[in-house]
Amino acid sequence: MTVEIMLVLGVALIAIILFATEKLRIDAVALLVLFSLVILGLISPSEALSGFSNQATVTVGAMFVLAAGLQNSGALSGIGSLLGQAKSPFLFLLVLFAVLAVVAPFVNNTAVVAVFMPLVITSAASIGMSASKALIPLSYVSQMAGVCTLVGTSTNLLVNAMAQDLGHPGFSMFEFTPLGIICFLAGCFYLLTVGRWLLPDARANELVEQYELGKYITELRVLPDSSLIGTSVAEARLGRDFGVFVLELLRGERKVWSPRSQILKEDDILIARGDWSKLDQLRAKAGLEINTEFQLKARTLEEGTQQVLTEVMIAPRSRVIGSTLALLDRRWQHNATVLAIHRRGERLREQLKDVTLNVGDVLLMLTPEAEMKALRRDSNVIVLSQREADRPRGWRAPFALITMALVIVLSALSWVPIAITSLIGALAMTLAGCLDADEVYDAIDWRILILLAGLLPLGIAMSQTGAAQFIVANSIGMVSDFGPLVVLAVLYLMALLLTEFMSNAAAAVLLTPIGMSTADMLGVDSTPFLIAVTFAASTSFATPVGYQTNTMVYSAGGYRFTDFVKVGLPLNLLFWVLGVIFIPVFWSF
Repeated sequence: MTVEIMLVLGVALIAIILFATEKLRIDAVALLVLFSLVILGLISPSEALSGFSNQATVTVGAMFVLAAGLQNSGALSGIGSLLGQAKSPFLFLLVLFAVLAVVAPFVNNTAVVAVFMPLVITSAASIGMSASKALIPLSYVSQMAGVCTLVGTSTNLLVNAMAQDLGHPGFSMFEFTPLGIICFLAGCFYLLTVGRWLLPDARANELVEQYELGKYITELRVLPDSSLIGTSVAEARLGRDFGVFVLELLRGERKVWSPRSQILKEDDILIARGDWSKLDQLRAKAGLEINTEFQLKARTLEEGTQQVLTEVMIAPRSRVIGSTLALLDRRWQHNATVLAIHRRGERLREQLKDVTLNVGDVLLMLTPEAEMKALRRDSNVIVLSQREADRPRGWRAPFALITMALVIVLSALSWVPIAITSLIGALAMTLAGCLDADEVYDAIDWRILILLAGLLPLGIAMSQTGAAQFIVANSIGMVSDFGPLVVLAVLYLMALLLTEFMSNAAAAVLLTPIGMSTADMLGVDSTPFLIAVTFAASTSFATPVGYQTNTMVYSAGGYRFTDFVKVGLPLNLLFWVLGVIFIPVFWSF
């Protein structure tokens, strides 16, 4: 082992640990990797910057804009309305899977889930179906459909670009489609049969008790005429009478020890937890008020303005992740009053203004009805309200669909590179008003672009220094005597495990050069191994943190971590078996 190999493997190992532990943002990790490779002399400055001009990075950025144009124009909402026609749970899932089969191969699956999640929750409730029976399938099927085309996921584009840099001719638009369709159909059949039985069936009241869904944390201030003044929290019996539990008692700037035994005074603040209806009932009956410290630009509303109670989830690519509610006041673009916050699996015990927002946090807000349209267009949040969204009408929806179709067709025919067609399509949608110029920048997940640009040079370093060949010789190479099929199975399984605990893009970057080196070691075509890496890295079912769409439905569906393991692990194994069987059929060694 050379010094260069040791250094590259050391950088890769540290990156894997940082990705898995989530101590730093994924884009920060990618930049640290990039800077480390340059400082250690493992890549040249031009190679370090090559990721920013790579066609995969450019295409992924443009595809984010195209997806936003489809969403804002109302094209996806129109297709999603088909869900409302289903009359039974089985038919509902069948229609959902059919719609996703049409949309998800060409639209970023995070955007697809963000659009369909409120529709699924509402439509499922209308037929008496638990949302927990539909949200995990929504996430899984969007992934399964996304792997059917080159542009279905950023991982597909990334593997394609890296493979081309390493000497592979690359993949066509529908290269993955034959295997993708087989896996999609098998996955849907599993979710409609065995998977449907394994999914939790939690109705609204059960979600509250079993999963703590709907339990909000808010701040209640004791008013001068409150009936609680002079009594302790224990004596008030708030838990028994209202189902509300006081987590902390703030008096001035300090937390009071043993809040249940303290005699309440005017202006005391109770950090309380419970169903919102119960919290509001307690507020009205006991002479309390919602602490107005975290009203966001809501003080300028005209008298008589109609407001609606709205639940919004912090989206995966939101710019407010890591902000507190106090900082959010400076970044927020909407009139809103944050009433409470719900975080899956945690009981917050700090003042709400000090709570750091994470992906999946749900904020309960009062919002002027006139601003609901703008709120739904905000990529930083996902509106979970059951109020039906206003659907834009006119020519922009069909224009967006035609533009997207042309992008796909021209690229599929190899007339124009996908990076160029996607850029032209994004520009056309912007000029047509499918989204505003400012919304273009909001639509792009810059963290993903930085991740791609920062990690692509790691693949170059692994290949040039011989680190990829070293890994192959000391891991996969041990089973090389059993033939390429067994090696393919091991590589697929390696990618499958790695993807469940770190960024799928990072897993693809690490394993693509390993796939190429594996083929060189065996003296066979590298395409089957690259296909295995692509499919394994693009489909993560066994954990809620393995893929962004899983994280989104984790909170909204009130799932446990084990629900993903029970339903997703058999699906991962099914895809592994299908991949090992059919990859050599479509792409011979």
